[in-house]
Amino acid sequence: MDGWETPEDVRLSSRERLALLQIEANLRQDRRFAHRMHAAAHRMTGAFGSTRSGRGLWLPLSVLLLLTASAFAAVMGVRTSAPAPLWCFALLWPLTLVQSFRLLCRVTRRAGAGHRLTRWL
Repeated sequence: MDGWETPEDVRLSSRERLALLQIEANLRQDRRFAHRMHAAAHRMTGAFGSTRSGRGLWLPLSVLLLLTASAFAAVMGVRTSAPAPLWCFALLWPLTLVQSFRLLCRVTRRAGAGHRLTRWL
């Protein structure tokens, strides 16, 4: 080795450990710092989350499926004037809007804009 120790080899004095604990406590209280760290971690996973696990594909897929089902229910309800497809559309459309808004917030958050509107999601 070239003189540098690995983190496992380093021993901290009690004064150094106390200083480190105080620094960590101060960083945990800084909400802007925590938000930036959280945003940076999400940027590292890509625009739609981890593609290896497929976790990030569920939201876009659900929006596409809801949009298709809503459009089908609306068209069938208008064509047939039957109440059942119209009620299906009435139930599906709010869910479609909510999921679309979540997807829009995710995309804009990845782009670095709109993070103030999406804190509650």
